Amino acid sequence: MKEVTQLETEVQDYYGKELQGSDDLKTNACCTADGHPPRIKDALKNIHDEVITRYYGCGLTIPTLVKDLRVLDLGSGAGRDCYLLSQLVSENGSVVGIDMTDEQLAVANTHIDWHREKFSYAESNVSFVKGNIQDLAAAGLATEDFDLIISNCVVNLAANKKAVLSEAHRVLKEGGEFYFSDVYCDRRIPQHLVNDKELYGECLSGALHWNDFSNLAKEVGFADPRIVDSRRLTIENEAVQEKTEGYRFYSVTYRLFKLPELEAACEDYGQAVKYLGGLEEEPLQFKLDDHHVFEVGKIMPVCGNTWFMLANTRYRSFFEFFGNFENHYGIFEGCGTAMPYDESVVAADDPACC
Repeated sequence: MKEVTQLETEVQDYYGKELQGSDDLKTNACCTADGHPPRIKDALKNIHDEVITRYYGCGLTIPTLVKDLRVLDLGSGAGRDCYLLSQLVSENGSVVGIDMTDEQLAVANTHIDWHREKFSYAESNVSFVKGNIQDLAAAGLATEDFDLIISNCVVNLAANKKAVLSEAHRVLKEGGEFYFSDVYCDRRIPQHLVNDKELYGECLSGALHWNDFSNLAKEVGFADPRIVDSRRLTIENEAVQEKTEGYRFYSVTYRLFKLPELEAACEDYGQAVKYLGGLEEEPLQFKLDDHHVFEVGKIMPVCGNTWFMLANTRYRSFFEFFGNFENHYGIFEGCGTAMPYDESVVAADDPACC
């Protein structure tokens, strides 16, 4: 098994020296099946071309209702998502990006003033720090300091995924969330593939088995991981395809709320909620995850965990709540354990590709 430091060095070299742009990647991980919503498309137009070129993410990691939030981006790379969020959180919010690759940080830092002027801000609300996402304390990031954490196809590159999740939980405020996209596999990946530099750098052989990820998240305090979107990845490179024959990889966006009230399973207490509308980004319906889409004015039954995700977070004022926790009716219908990902794929030449 490779030493952690060797893995980190190889990842730094792959993203700092070998890859010069997203076109150099050998999978369709940088494609988003549904394209970008208008607010994201508009914000992307204001980001420097060099930053866009050095983007290696695998999904959309920007949730709704982020104005005035303090945000942390794990593995921020050249800063694309940080500069996206800089616009969305407004001048009153702030964004911190952490990355360990000097070449990526150099690109991100070079364009801080350019973006400040582009956004017409008196002062930049973005900063970048060098550090390892497995040890945020060493980078000076304080406990319960952030409202939102994002990450875009980076967690799989860390040798110690549990440490990443644990540190994310530590620096989040209660009621905050870790909203991120990453690559997962339908089975555990053998060590000889993990040791393959190319496969690891392509965000494939470092991918967790989906159920192992779910268990790790629960161990560190994220009791009920929710899937926002998922899609099957395709591999365009024949050599990489041959090495990974028999393995199915998925790009998945999760949201993990830091809420001590959450239970290990979706329990039924006979509760319901009604979306009142008012969210500028989602005026007619609000999507919590791929199983919960709330239409304006419609009362919908929910499990206890979903209740807390709406009632004890920044979304509370947009909902009306019915019921309490006095009576328990067992496991909420539809709470299962089968692999939850979407099997559909998006072609590499799809217009939604980044």
